[in-house]
Amino acid sequence: MYRRIIVRTESVKEQAYRLLDSLPDSATWDDLMYRIYVRQAIEAGLRDSNEGRTVDVEEVRRRFGLPA
Repeated sequence: MYRRIIVRTESVKEQAYRLLDSLPDSATWDDLMYRIYVRQAIEAGLRDSNEGRTVDVEEVRRRFGLPA
């Protein structure tokens, strides 16, 4: 017998509330914008990785002439 697992994803609004709650009371608008930017960059990177849009470290080193 298999159990069906339902994973509930948070809405953007719920995620934004969690992000706001994690900031200190002294946070500035710049602090908030930075956290949003970092989150978007991480999510974009994860999407790229999941969809196979990556380059091996060895290839990056070769392209930029870096030692192995």
